[in-house]
Amino acid sequence: MIEGKVVTYLRVSTDKQGRSGLGLEAQRKAVTDFLNGGRRTMLAEFVEVESGSRNDRPKLAEALALCRIHKATLVIAKLDRLSRDVHFLTGLERAGIRFVAADMPEANEMVVHIMAVMAQAERKLISARTKAALAAAKARGTKLGGDRGHIRSVSALAAAKSVAVRQEKAGERARDLGPIIATIRAEGAVSLRDIAAGLNGRGITTARGAPWSAIAVSRVLALLGEAGGAVGAS
Repeated sequence: MIEGKVVTYLRVSTDKQGRSGLGLEAQRKAVTDFLNGGRRTMLAEFVEVESGSRNDRPKLAEALALCRIHKATLVIAKLDRLSRDVHFLTGLERAGIRFVAADMPEANEMVVHIMAVMAQAERKLISARTKAALAAAKARGTKLGGDRGHIRSVSALAAAKSVAVRQEKAGERARDLGPIIATIRAEGAVSLRDIAAGLNGRGITTARGAPWSAIAVSRVLALLGEAGGAVGAS
């Protein structure tokens, strides 16, 4: 049973299906039946007409952004409605977005994790084949690379990667919040405290789950390119 905040995503593959509702109503019914009962808050429903072979779907991007902002669960009718692309699904896992398919509710994060393991295994096979090809080229006398004068330690590389991942997530969340902050400003918010109050009033927390403060808003605005938060704290 799903509890908490929920975002639903429905997709059809053709314009004809989108106009006629064929497939769409069946998906909506499957999701509605699945969500019947439980303590939950429906935030929004997103409907997209797009081929499943593509991952640049604007409505899905909006749905994921809303899930990230509110730490909501993404609910779909069928697992294949989300994507057939392994790397896209593993991106959901890395982003920490919980999703569930009405036709297979017990196989949500578990399926993504298994697919991620399979993708990792494939990457290892590709790496092994690349190393074998390089070794064969070296055996033929081909000169490979050169001495760059230094070798970065594994720990330094790991630390740099960790910082990059944190910065990427912070930037992504700031971009998700950008349109909401713009709306709050349009409603009359002038100061950082006003924006913080607007975010808190919408039930949105910081990435750590804390209420918004003027300082936290200032950090987000800085990530969006507004030096010093662009507005005062008062």
